Amino acid sequence: MEDAAVREGFDRATVERLAELWEGPEWLRRRRQQAWELFRSLPLPPPTHEAWRRTPPERLAWDGLGPVLQERGDEVARQGLDGLRGDGPALALHNGAVAGSWGAERLRRAGVVFCDLRTAAREWPDLLEPFLFRAGLRAEENAFTAQHVAFATGGVFLYVPAGVELEEPLVVADWVDGEGLVAPHTLVVLEPRSRATLVQRRTGPGTGLVNLGVELVVRDGAQLGYAQLQDLRGPVREFGVVRARVGRDATVRTLVASFGASLEKLFVESVLDSPGGASEMLGAFFADDAQHYDVHTLQEHQAPHTASDLLYKVALLGSARSVFAGLIRVHPGAQKTNAFQSNRNLLLSPEARADSKPELEIMANDLRCTHGSAVSRLEEPHLFYLQTRGLTRQQAVHMIVEGFFSEVLDRLPVERVRWWLEQKVAEKMGAEAPLGRVAALRGLLEEVAQSR
Repeated sequence: MEDAAVREGFDRATVERLAELWEGPEWLRRRRQQAWELFRSLPLPPPTHEAWRRTPPERLAWDGLGPVLQERGDEVARQGLDGLRGDGPALALHNGAVAGSWGAERLRRAGVVFCDLRTAAREWPDLLEPFLFRAGLRAEENAFTAQHVAFATGGVFLYVPAGVELEEPLVVADWVDGEGLVAPHTLVVLEPRSRATLVQRRTGPGTGLVNLGVELVVRDGAQLGYAQLQDLRGPVREFGVVRARVGRDATVRTLVASFGASLEKLFVESVLDSPGGASEMLGAFFADDAQHYDVHTLQEHQAPHTASDLLYKVALLGSARSVFAGLIRVHPGAQKTNAFQSNRNLLLSPEARADSKPELEIMANDLRCTHGSAVSRLEEPHLFYLQTRGLTRQQAVHMIVEGFFSEVLDRLPVERVRWWLEQKVAEKMGAEAPLGRVAALRGLLEEVAQSR
């Protein structure tokens, strides 16, 4: 891999150029260099590895690409905030470089840091040092994580001091339109008894490869809501790791929603390493044409008296394919664990395919763990029944899909995120607007269920 990496621009000079763009401290430069050395030596994961059997790693290879070295962002990146930004703090990034920031100064008076990672490396290196590329994502995991650390192009940093509670959601737009590698990183640190919600949207007409990393650190008694919304346009491919570490009596709620990109491979994990920690993991994926989504989730219970709840829903049109592999792992001594996992897949065409593999790995004996999955197709009697109520066939299918995702939508506390998801579902269905999750809709769906 060494020769190929150097030929394609993944060389030491590029690492140094990125370090200059960040203007970061020496410890950050060393971490990049160490990651680059690993990147040069680590092979791609073997396609026979269980995590890669259904998505060969070569499909995410970076042949002919190089890191996007963007010095400053353009105003086009602000389009990513459309429909999601209210009056609260917001940040727009363009291929990793900051393109706009709003409301950060007001937060700073409360001790909150909300800025792009390049600014954070320059102005708050002491806050970053214990966590960046250490709290959840490490270069030595595989070639993709080593590449991410070595060539991280930018990202966002949120730090909330102890006891500070933010009522308004913070919104970040990652605009991606580069033809090479874009490697955005997100680091969130919530100190004890703090509370915050971060909504991050990744969009734009990218044509290369996105290699993202998200580290969520939720200290004792803190509460974090994190939503990652992806609607990248074009043939862009994406690899990503989203990992949360949850402290004593702390809570993290994550949503991962994907509608764009031609290929996506995600690892979404919650590590509960202290008693009383809780994690809620929601997912909404809608693929069409030949899109391919592969998601691995992990609910890692390392301490007693912890709880996790996962609900991932996937709808597929055309010849789209999805892969879900979910693992609940309970370590020795993690008694009184309460964990639940559910994956539901709806096939909307004969060519669509969904693979679902829920798993349990139990090493304790006083707990409650359940998991389940289902793959189903549209049933003609249901469609016929809705059409007898005056709906066209397209409206009937759209209504069923909205009802399918409603269980996830109803659990989202941020109204603008619910609205965004409904809009994306409507776009996939070829409609101008959502049908609306109103009482009449629920009544019709209940009638359909009773008519079976």
